[in-house]
Amino acid sequence: MQIKGDEGFNYNWCITAKEFGKQAILSDLLYFKYYFLDTLQLPYDKQAMLEDFEALSTYLTHTQHKYFMFRDFQSRNIIVNQNEVQFIDFQGGMKGALQYDVASLLWQAKAELSEQWKDELLAYYMDQVDGLLQEPVDRITFESQYNGYVLIRLLQVMGAYGFRGLFERKAHFLASIPLAMRNLQFFIENKRVGIVTPEFDRVLKIVMSDEMIARFEPTQANESTPLIVSVNSFSYKKGFPVDDSENGGGFMFDMRGILNPGRFDDYKKLSGLDKPVQDFLEQRTKMNEYLNSVWDLIDITVEDYLKRGFQNLQINFGCTGGQHRSVYAAEQTARHLRNKYKITTQLSHTNKANWVK
Repeated sequence: MQIKGDEGFNYNWCITAKEFGKQAILSDLLYFKYYFLDTLQLPYDKQAMLEDFEALSTYLTHTQHKYFMFRDFQSRNIIVNQNEVQFIDFQGGMKGALQYDVASLLWQAKAELSEQWKDELLAYYMDQVDGLLQEPVDRITFESQYNGYVLIRLLQVMGAYGFRGLFERKAHFLASIPLAMRNLQFFIENKRVGIVTPEFDRVLKIVMSDEMIARFEPTQANESTPLIVSVNSFSYKKGFPVDDSENGGGFMFDMRGILNPGRFDDYKKLSGLDKPVQDFLEQRTKMNEYLNSVWDLIDITVEDYLKRGFQNLQINFGCTGGQHRSVYAAEQTARHLRNKYKITTQLSHTNKANWVK
């Protein structure tokens, strides 16, 4: 796909950029800086950092082998169907270094490949590349720049997790931050890029220390955790959910300040479980901001209850009909809790029998 796919390919079709060159590399470095590094509010020499970024991007631009670059080459975008391999989500493709896609796949944090697998697969990849090129690659140079692209890819992922997790508060990305940080920490401690970037190296070691990573690793449930969180959607017209536990009640959030999709004919017979409604709430309302505030509140209680061995917590979301806004909020909150705390949740849509169909 990289080498043969490059033959006669019209790079004017590319959406974001024609080539992953110096400016694109700098953009990824700044993405990490703005959305992750600066979020931690650690002091550093900004001018020296930018000079290191300049040096690193220049070094990686001078790679010998540039072909079609998938850009987001990871396991979630590879489909094996009836023994045939197919790919999705390559709309960010452009011309770029061969090493980038290899780095994306082998250093994907959730794949958790062993070092032996990574080394063997990289060697296998270079063997296959040699069979497609007129001259074999210089393996010392190739591997040195490969490490540089591993670093760029890991930083780009951290920037994306910072934006989606720390700013947009998406549960999946928040839960992924510690995994990505551990991945980057291992790289910093065990690999070398063929260029010196003193200020950047110094700050990375601080940011990826055990103490810093611990800030992003919440207390998580295990087999002996007694806490069960009940998450419910309900209709204010039909009445509140009952809590029969010892707590006798919990959080109650009013969703009626969010624009109701049920007012529009296209969504009346749908619910918060349906994608068109979800898209409406995410794109045309302040639902994301609302839920970010909700999670700031409930996370404090969940973490405290986990530490103190509490058994029950109820979280309720109400709207007029209990069909759109409250259902979406309950679903997203249950997902947030499962992803972040690995906690047992009981999800119920109490007004489901009365939904407009």
